[in-house]
Amino acid sequence: MSVPLPDLPAASGSHGGIPGSPARPVSIAGVGGYAPSRVMTNHELETMVETSDEWITTRTGIRERRIAAPDEASSDLALKASRCALEQAGIHPRDIDLIIVPTATPDMIFPGTACILQDRLGATSAGAFDLSSACTGFIYGAATATGLIASGMYDTVLVAAAECMSRIVDWNDRSTCILFGDGAGAAVFRPGDETSRFLGFELGTDGSGGDLLKIPSSGSRIPPSPESVENGQQYIQMAGGEVFKFAVRIVVDASLAVLEKCGFTPSDVDWFIPHQANIRIIDAAVKRLGFSPERVVTNVDRYGNTSAASIPLALDELRRDGRVQKGDLVLMVGFGAGLSWASALLRW
Repeated sequence: MSVPLPDLPAASGSHGGIPGSPARPVSIAGVGGYAPSRVMTNHELETMVETSDEWITTRTGIRERRIAAPDEASSDLALKASRCALEQAGIHPRDIDLIIVPTATPDMIFPGTACILQDRLGATSAGAFDLSSACTGFIYGAATATGLIASGMYDTVLVAAAECMSRIVDWNDRSTCILFGDGAGAAVFRPGDETSRFLGFELGTDGSGGDLLKIPSSGSRIPPSPESVENGQQYIQMAGGEVFKFAVRIVVDASLAVLEKCGFTPSDVDWFIPHQANIRIIDAAVKRLGFSPERVVTNVDRYGNTSAASIPLALDELRRDGRVQKGDLVLMVGFGAGLSWASALLRW
């Protein structure tokens, strides 16, 4: 479903917006990222499974990935990324109204990782919840934050996507273990203005493809048991070929959909930030969309697929490098388990 945001004047006030009142523009006030210090190269993987650096690089573009320390969980990664984002935005944790943590690897089923983060940040005025949408999670979280702020219900929302994917891959399965890494990316959402704002979102799902990418024993359908562990059902299972075909198609479709709804074409885009899953997916989509390679943000070679964290990690790099300038049109698009997809158009 494509959602262009109303082009209406800003409304005054903070919490508890009045239904039917004008929508407020919403922008990103600060962004931050964090990747664990441990680097796992393809050469290290050569000692663990039957693979090679050349095989991995050719098929995925990944050369290395970051791995969380044994005492690091998703909330630890989210905390460091969030502090960077808040510092860049000039926002004190007490001023946060809501925390959303998109993650497929929460610290535990409950309490939510967002609740743990809320406490550790000292965000004493904030509500908090986790969002489960795997690799599309950051954009789903961005759409949620934008809607809540636009309505006047909240002023400041922190979206902190964090993943410890290394905890849910089978390190004996070369088809999946080579792909994923750990990391976190966070953004502070605040009321913007007509020159700096989110312009629209595209959110979609095809639940009939859910079996193509899943962790079978991770909930109430197949509770963890000695039998499920013996069968490796606590790890990611993926039909790689089918997911690849879906991804190439949906990146293009989701990009064009949000651009059309907002009155733009691919030639208007200054920066394209796709989910960092596989360089072959990115290259195929970029070719179909006609983007110049120098306008495409990629870091999959250094981080691998960090699921929900990949887009904000790339956005943070774009901001820190000084490449993105005020007024630039930024297109972000994600895809993943569900099967789900999401795109967002942002005037920086």
